[in-house]
Amino acid sequence: MPAVGGIAPTGDKEYPGNLTLYVTVTCIVAAMGGLIFGYDIGISGGVTSMPSFLKKFFPSVYRKQQDHNSSNQYCQYDSETLTLFTSSLYLAALLSSLVASTVTRKFGRKLSMLFGGLLFFAGALINGFAKAVWMLILGRILLGFGIGFANQSVPLYLSEMAPYKFRGALNIGFQLSITVGILIANVLNYFFAKIKGGWGWRLSLGGAMVPALIITIGSLVLPDTPNSMIERGQRDEAREKLRKVRGVEDVDEEFNDLVVASEQSKLVEHPWRNLLQRKYRPHLTMAILIPFFQQFTGINVIMFYAPVLFNTIGFGNDASLMSAVITGIVNVVATMVSIYGVDKWGRRFLFLEGGVQMLICQVIVAVCIGAKFGVNGNPGELPKWYAIVVVLFICIYVAGFAWSWGPLGWLVPSEIFPLEIRSAAQSINVSVNMLFTFLVAQIFLQMLCHLKFGLFLFFAFFVVLMSIFVFLFLPETKGIPIEEMARVWKTHWFWSRFVTEEDFPVGSLEMGKGGGSLSKSV
Repeated sequence: MPAVGGIAPTGDKEYPGNLTLYVTVTCIVAAMGGLIFGYDIGISGGVTSMPSFLKKFFPSVYRKQQDHNSSNQYCQYDSETLTLFTSSLYLAALLSSLVASTVTRKFGRKLSMLFGGLLFFAGALINGFAKAVWMLILGRILLGFGIGFANQSVPLYLSEMAPYKFRGALNIGFQLSITVGILIANVLNYFFAKIKGGWGWRLSLGGAMVPALIITIGSLVLPDTPNSMIERGQRDEAREKLRKVRGVEDVDEEFNDLVVASEQSKLVEHPWRNLLQRKYRPHLTMAILIPFFQQFTGINVIMFYAPVLFNTIGFGNDASLMSAVITGIVNVVATMVSIYGVDKWGRRFLFLEGGVQMLICQVIVAVCIGAKFGVNGNPGELPKWYAIVVVLFICIYVAGFAWSWGPLGWLVPSEIFPLEIRSAAQSINVSVNMLFTFLVAQIFLQMLCHLKFGLFLFFAFFVVLMSIFVFLFLPETKGIPIEEMARVWKTHWFWSRFVTEEDFPVGSLEMGKGGGSLSKSV
């Protein structure tokens, strides 16, 4: 499908290198930065379905939940304060990701990870000992600052450290850690909710200190990427590090390309302003639309509020928490499918297949809920088999997201940015992601109350839009060295009008065989 897919994934330039044990372990440790994001996503939905937590901090929601005379199940959790508790984190993450750009660029990826771990630890500590709503929200804000730093630096670290042939699989380790964090949080919520005395929510919230320590310690022991070391003038050390990372002695070609990229990036005085240049139009478009569409798949409706949602459609507290555990397991397993297939099948195939799968499931879930709950939100007696069918299709939907838009929403933006705009563009990517995560989290319960089962059709509409966008405008990026990514834009049917040979002139890097050449993506 060359009209929309760009060039073939096998490029002219191939850097020597192996998937060494050293780089594998390094990327696994770095990818654990996703644990803090995943743990928080899973834990917040679980504690907001615990009666003891609601009774202490959100008594109005607790009263509606306990009022069995209230027939409208769609609206029982509609509370602005409750959604502020969940969504305040993502607004803080948005703001901190902008600061993280400068830290990541000037001081390295490791320092951003360290800040992320420390801030997240402080937020978890405050939440675990919270006595009032303001302490909860303060803790959430600190958690958000931590996530902003981690989500900005970890995907970049992975894309720069991994050999280009295995970049997809190693980068998706970040998403795998997110899904593992969600699963761990769901399992802990299930058991902590059973603690007598109703204080299990403190363990759920305070438990976030564990993944915070993992990324904090990891940031202290991890090596910095050769890209970052060159960027900060440590060229000799970077060459040795590149030899160790690639497992070969002959790294001159890749090292020289990285040096050229660094020298070009230093000519850029204002990377944020540089993003607005015509030649960076495709990069900026992807940095904005990919995270936007990722959030409007509707996945966070499931992941933030899975126990709340299942409770709403007729499950008891225990059953709703267990259903969230089931979707968490599906999420982890499906992400492993993506790790296996992303460098085999390509990014575009997974994006498009996942979109079709999510669309079908969202329509079926909307029909199932609409048929039983109607518009008044009163299901009457909900048969067990009926609830199982709903959970089954939600799980198939989660699987579709987990091997497509979940991991690829982080992978693709992190691998397409030239070095001189990489930190700034990644901050745009994280900021847009967090902005729309915040909006979805903030308005979901109101949307559920007003749109009812139509909420799933609302997100299905965006799944259609984003699948069309990928089909038409996203080139295939598998197998392309990260510093040679300009080729995918210069040969694409649409983006070639913005990115030309003049923008990335031949000369600094020879890409050709038999006289042909392509430019360096800086």
